[in-house]
Amino acid sequence: MNLLKGKTAIITGASRGIGKAIATLFAKEGADIAYTDIVNDENFKNLEKELSEFGVKAKGYVSDASNFENSQETVNQIVKDFGRVDALINNAGITRDNLLMRMTEEQWDLVINVNLKSIFNMTKAVQRTMLKQRSGSIVNMSSVVGVGGNAGQANYSASKAGILGFTKSIAKELGSRNVRCNAVAPGFIVTEMTAKLPKDVVEGWYEKIPLRRGGTPEEVAKTCLFLASDLSSYVSGQTINVCGAMQT
Repeated sequence: MNLLKGKTAIITGASRGIGKAIATLFAKEGADIAYTDIVNDENFKNLEKELSEFGVKAKGYVSDASNFENSQETVNQIVKDFGRVDALINNAGITRDNLLMRMTEEQWDLVINVNLKSIFNMTKAVQRTMLKQRSGSIVNMSSVVGVGGNAGQANYSASKAGILGFTKSIAKELGSRNVRCNAVAPGFIVTEMTAKLPKDVVEGWYEKIPLRRGGTPEEVAKTCLFLASDLSSYVSGQTINVCGAMQT
């Protein structure tokens, strides 16, 4: 369909899971891909070749999105390498789950920095380019626990809820220059991380989901594709739950 032909997308945390699914689908749809990750492992190195096979330009950047200066330097280099930025997918994120009574200050600060501050860093870094272009789409990865909360995830829930307020504010700030900002809130998505959970725990989650199954990274990626493409040209400031009606 080539929904993103001629566009350049930045995707953070793209080496695996949801981030890799987004990068792969975007490349299939014709986008040139600049992807980042903090770890320069085999997944990171191989992704560049995998994406290039779709006939697009792809380049990986080892970068810490939670570091302000590093984010600025990375985006400046991407603009130099690709010439423009049409979509930013703020996907990088971590968990450090614990009950509040056992949660350490380090666990709180780390999750807030990686999940929330990184979105501030990367959005601030790309806004000048998008404002100059008078076009752009920013997609922030939140979570259903950012919408409804979850016991044992106060840090993660707070970071993902903060993303929603940030998204609405940026949509209002940048809208006059035709720059859109939306959030995606996945529910229980089947990834390498969830594959490590005990079978009874997974089945317990499925019982809570009206569609009676977990989602796939590709299903989240399709929602990001909609928001990054011109199909959603009048959609901004919104949160789309991708959760099988788990959060209604």
